[in-house]
Amino acid sequence: MYFDELPVGYRFETGKRSISEAEIIAFAKEYDPQPFHIDPEAAKGSIYGGLISSGVQTMGVALRLILESGVWTDASMGSPGLDAVRFVCPVRPGDTLHVKGEVLGAEPSKTRPDRGRTRLRYEVFNQSDEIVMTWEAIQLLKRK
Repeated sequence: MYFDELPVGYRFETGKRSISEAEIIAFAKEYDPQPFHIDPEAAKGSIYGGLISSGVQTMGVALRLILESGVWTDASMGSPGLDAVRFVCPVRPGDTLHVKGEVLGAEPSKTRPDRGRTRLRYEVFNQSDEIVMTWEAIQLLKRK
């Protein structure tokens, strides 16, 4: 969908994706090597009581789900930034994630008529419908 097709208040939901222990450990070893992300035994003694996904990995999985939904993929011109990123609840091995998105605002570019800025709020849920992460993003989108 293009900028003009995403009115304020528009909502969508993505498909689902599970995250495995092996994925959590592999990602964390490369990008976030903290004991509660890479060592199941050490993680048991952490404040989380077990292995958890890196927040960056959770966001990456959520972004992939958003892109796979196809809502704005063809019109995307990137994002100048994110706001209010919150990791609400740990993501654990075997959790199945999905995302709900809502358009909060939309403003056509004043200097470039081929695009607009859309503000979206994303909520990431696990299989128990608990919110595990939230954030807002500005998405630059092509206009028709």
